[in-house]
Amino acid sequence: MVEVKRMTICVGDIHGHLDRLKALWRNLELKLGSEVFASSTVIFLGDYNDRGPDTKGVLEFLVGLPERYPKQRHVFLCGNHDFAFAAFLGVLPTSSPGVEYTSTWGEYEHHEEREGWWSGPGQKEIHLQGRRWAGKMKSTWNTTRNEPYKGSIYDARPTFESYGVSHGDRAGLIAAVPDNHKEFLRNLAWVHEQEGEETEDPETSYTKLIAVHGGLESNSLDNQMQMLRTKNGMLPRIEPLAGRKNVWNTPPELAAQKVLLVSGHHGKLHFESNRLIIDESGGFDDRPIAAMILPAREIVRDTDNFSECTLQEPRPQPLLVSH
Repeated sequence: MVEVKRMTICVGDIHGHLDRLKALWRNLELKLGSEVFASSTVIFLGDYNDRGPDTKGVLEFLVGLPERYPKQRHVFLCGNHDFAFAAFLGVLPTSSPGVEYTSTWGEYEHHEEREGWWSGPGQKEIHLQGRRWAGKMKSTWNTTRNEPYKGSIYDARPTFESYGVSHGDRAGLIAAVPDNHKEFLRNLAWVHEQEGEETEDPETSYTKLIAVHGGLESNSLDNQMQMLRTKNGMLPRIEPLAGRKNVWNTPPELAAQKVLLVSGHHGKLHFESNRLIIDESGGFDDRPIAAMILPAREIVRDTDNFSECTLQEPRPQPLLVSH
């Protein structure tokens, strides 16, 4: 019997777009073929909720994958939006009765009025990012994204609505979110590490893969990895999940070891020999959700029009840097 090689698939940010997730999933299966796809490692790079219309449907789809595809290996990374959603529900890994998060508020309290942080019963038990997530922006226009805010700075209103709850109704949301969705959020991986791949092209070979939603800062690498592995949620801001320019590049220490760092989060496609950023959608309604097949480095989108007769094996693509 010929052994089927296990492929690795990295799926970019989904942001509540269930129909596009289903289309991408179908295209990946068509591209790879059922047998290879059924035994692949699938790394979801985080940000499953907010912005799009059906967070509930997305989580239900993801929760059901291990039963539908028992031979696949599924890695569900935690994004900054997922962290904030879990924080508001009180299901962070560090959350338990009596744990207070008021220590996470102070550094950012000067933003409270502008961001309209959520206030109400039990707020001392809500992490800063949970209060921001469920808040209501004072301004209605997001100048960074050039579109209206959808409720909060996290664009969380569609998530409330997908569960049939008014924006800001914490008790209603806690009651409406199924237990298996809460456990899914609580158990999300903050970092994933796996062995590397040797290819014919030294530019696409890597000794190890590290996947984290935003990236890694260049300083204090050991401390960051320890924080991610132990899921320390007592910091006000988790930079590897939420950072921007500070986590864009692969830390030199890892680059020297030919470690490949893979992330979503940044609303861009960016490919280098030791850095992959896979988030073509960014949660925008008019952009596709992208995934990458490794080690071939082939991009598949929900908008691709595949048919059974035109498929071919994944092929290496030239390196592309997209800013």
